[in-house]
Amino acid sequence: MAKPIIPTIKTTINLCRKASIPIIFTRHSHKSPSDYGMLGEWWNNDLVIDGTIEAELITEIGRQSEDKVVEKNTYSAFRGTGLEEYLKEKGIEEVIITGVMTNLCCETSAREAFIRGFRVFFSTDATATSSKELHDATLKNLAYGFAYLIDCSTLEDIFAGK
Repeated sequence: MAKPIIPTIKTTINLCRKASIPIIFTRHSHKSPSDYGMLGEWWNNDLVIDGTIEAELITEIGRQSEDKVVEKNTYSAFRGTGLEEYLKEKGIEEVIITGVMTNLCCETSAREAFIRGFRVFFSTDATATSSKELHDATLKNLAYGFAYLIDCSTLEDIFAGK
């Protein structure tokens, strides 16, 4: 599901790099079944294990050495990761969310960012999930009170000063 949005994610990353906006990746994996929590119950213990190929960042995205990687084992990029402290330490007040899955990790992280006082921009074309219906439902929910919806073309225009 991530493959179709890789070009748009890469464009978003490149725009942010040109604007000197820090790039932060999240990597969701589990050390062992003991840290599955409710995800294990929900997904019938079929989760991504640390050290497997499924747990690695997609190489085509082009992570650079200065990019931060946040390790997580739940939908949220904030819960128990130190991300909030990192963002505040850097004086970052806004986040742009891209990735998969729109309705799980991306939406949860967007809502938590908003609740923590960050202005959230949620990509409509650099996020994806298992169905268009779930994707669209998340966009409607977030636009109602949590995030500004933005597509890559609009982001390009904003960064170009248009």
